[in-house]
Amino acid sequence: MSDIGLFYVGAVLIINGIMLLGAMTARAAAPLNLFVGAMQVITPTVMVMTANDDPAVVFAASGLYLFGFTYLWVGINALADLSATGLGWFSLFVAVAAIGFAERTWAAGGRVFAVIWVLWALLWLLFFLLFFLLLGLGRTHLARFTGAIAVGEGIATAAVPAWLSLTGAFVDSGSAALALAVAAAVGLIVLYLRLGRTPQRVDRTSARRQPVSRSVSWSAARRSGRPAAAPPARTEPDRP
Repeated sequence: MSDIGLFYVGAVLIINGIMLLGAMTARAAAPLNLFVGAMQVITPTVMVMTANDDPAVVFAASGLYLFGFTYLWVGINALADLSATGLGWFSLFVAVAAIGFAERTWAAGGRVFAVIWVLWALLWLLFFLLFFLLLGLGRTHLARFTGAIAVGEGIATAAVPAWLSLTGAFVDSGSAALALAVAAAVGLIVLYLRLGRTPQRVDRTSARRQPVSRSVSWSAARRSGRPAAAPPARTEPDRP
C-alpha cells in the first residue's frame, strides 16, 4: 500500500469509527468512503497493469482490493440504504485474508506491518461480528467498541505510519513492532471494559433492513432521552 493511500485509509477508518460511535450518519460518511475506495481500487489496477508479471507487485496490489471494495461497499450501502449482511460476510473474508498477508509480511522481514496486518484482521473480524450480532441477534453493544477500535487503528496503523514514512522517519524493527502490539493489546482491553460488555437489544426485523448507524443512533437516543425523529421502521424479515 502506498504511503499516500495508507494516509487516507487512516482518514476513512477514523470517519467510519466516528459513525459507529453515533456522532454522524452513514450517509455523511459515504463520500469519503467512495473517494478512498475508488483510490484503493484504481491504484492496484494500475499496479497490476504495469507490473510486467512481477509476482511481488501483483501480490502487493491484491491486498489493496480488500480495503477498496470494503470502503466502496460501505459508501454504496449508505447511499442506497442497502442491508449490511453482505458487507458483514465480506468483512470475514478480509479478516482471514489479512492473517495470510501478515504471515507473508513477516516472512519477508516486515515486523511493524506484520503487526498492523494482524490488527486489521481483528478490526474486520469486529465488523463481521457487529453486523452478525446486530442483524442476527438484535444486539448493538459492539457498535461503540468497534467504532472506538476503528478510530484507534485509523490513527495507529494507518495515518501515523504513513506520515512517518512520507517524512522519512518510519523505522521497521522488532522493538517497534513489539511496542505497537503491546499498546494495541492494552488499548483493546481498556476499550472492551469500557464499551464492549453491556449488550443492548434492538428489534431484529427492523435492524435487518436498516443501516447499522441508523439503528445504533436510534437506540442511543432512547437510552439518553434525546429526541429522535422516528424509530427504524418495522418491516418483514428478508426471505431466503
